[in-house]
Amino acid sequence: MLLFVLPVVLFFSMILAVALGPVAIHPFTVWEIALSHVPFLDNLTNEDWTNAQYNIVWQVRFPRVLLGLMIGAGLSLAGTGIQALVRNSLADPYILGVSSGASVGATLVILLGAFDLFGQYALSFAAFLGALLSVILVFSLSQIAGRISTTRLLLSGIALSMILSAITNFIVISAPDEDKIHSALFWMMGSLVGADWDTLPIVGIAVAITFIFLLCQARSLNLLLMGEETAVTLGLSINIFRKVLILVVSLLTGVIVAASGAIGFVGLMIPHMVRLLIGSDHKKVLTISLFFGAIFMIWADVAARLILAPEEIPIGVVTALIGGPFFIWLIRRSSYSFGGGK
Repeated sequence: MLLFVLPVVLFFSMILAVALGPVAIHPFTVWEIALSHVPFLDNLTNEDWTNAQYNIVWQVRFPRVLLGLMIGAGLSLAGTGIQALVRNSLADPYILGVSSGASVGATLVILLGAFDLFGQYALSFAAFLGALLSVILVFSLSQIAGRISTTRLLLSGIALSMILSAITNFIVISAPDEDKIHSALFWMMGSLVGADWDTLPIVGIAVAITFIFLLCQARSLNLLLMGEETAVTLGLSINIFRKVLILVVSLLTGVIVAASGAIGFVGLMIPHMVRLLIGSDHKKVLTISLFFGAIFMIWADVAARLILAPEEIPIGVVTALIGGPFFIWLIRRSSYSFGGGK
C-alpha cells in the first residue's frame, strides 16, 4: 500500500514545495512551467506566466526541491546501510564521523581552494576523500585482533567526529575571507541554497547507484542483522561485503555533504520510522526509506525557508529540532529493538 501512496505524496509535495515561498506561485503555474520543459508536452501549456515566476520556479525552487529529494533519499539509504553494517540502531553517517570527514575536505575546498585541479568536481572529490578516510580510520581504530566491537566502533566514530569537527572549525576561523567564512558556517549547518541544475546529475547518479547496489544486496544486509557467524554460515563473504558497503556509503555521503553540507539525524530517523511501520526486511525498508527520506527533506526545506521568511535558517537546524526529540524517544522506548520491527 505504501509503495502506491508514497509516490503520489512525493509528487504533490514537490509541486507544493515549489509553489510555497516568500513569493507564492499557484501550483497550476508550477505544473505548467515544468511541463513546458517536457518534450512533446510543451504544446499543452499557455505560457501565461511572468519572467519572474519562471525564474523563481525553474531556476531557483525546482532545482532546490529536486536536490532536497535526492539528499533526503540518499541520507536515508546511507543510514540504512550503516545501521545494518554495524548492527546498531544508533548509527548513521553523522555519528560514525563520515559527515565530519567529508566536511573537512569540503571546507578545505571552499575556504582554501584545495584540489583546484579537479575543477567543478573538487568539492565532491574532497568531500568523498574525507568521508572515505574517516571511515577507514574509524574501522582501524575499532578493530582489535581482527574483530570489530560495535561499542568500540561507535565510540571511535564519535571521538573521530569530534576531532574532525575541531579541525573543520580551525580551518574556518583561520580563513582570511569573512564572506567565505560566513558561507562555510552556513554550509556546515546544512543548506540547499547552492542547488542548481549542474549539481543534480552528480547527486542523482550517486543516489541511484547506491539504491540499486543496496537493493541487490538486500539479502546480505538481512544476513548481517543475524550476526557474523550466521551470515558466514549462510554463505556471505562478510569482509569483502563490508568493504564494498563502506566504499559505496562513503561515496554517497561524500557527494551529499558536498552538495548540501552536513545534515544530521535524517539517516538516523528515517530507517527507524520505516522499520517501525513495515518490519526489518531490507528489500522493503530500502524502497520505503527512499520515499520517506525524500518527502521529509522536501518539507524540512520548506520549513527552513518559511519559518523566518524572508530570512532563511539552515536546514540542519530543522532536522536537528525534529531529530533530537526523536532520538531521545528512541532511546527511552524500551519495547523497540534494532531489527525487531513492530
